[in-house]
Amino acid sequence: MSTTPGAPGTERQLREALEALAHQVQPAPDAYRSARGDWLRRERRRRLVLAVLITVVFALAVLIGLWVLNQAPSGSGAIFTGAHSPVASAPTTTPIVSP
Repeated sequence: MSTTPGAPGTERQLREALEALAHQVQPAPDAYRSARGDWLRRERRRRLVLAVLITVVFALAVLIGLWVLNQAPSGSGAIFTGAHSPVASAPTTTPIVSP
């Protein structure tokens, strides 16, 4: 009997050898619980790292925004540059007085 690839019986012999080896393997009694615990720890760590990263990016953006606003000159208004203030140009109404 030849053991070259493609020879008749090679696939059967290999299947029998692998089945015999698979029957000898016995998983640990708590293998699933241990693997699930590891997965849950990694998941919690991933979520914690993501939350910390989001918090740091948000805080950095706020600090940069406050710094930029603080660097603006206080004498000039970027929004209202005309001679009239928004309050002065608002239409006036007369109050209705009842007798």
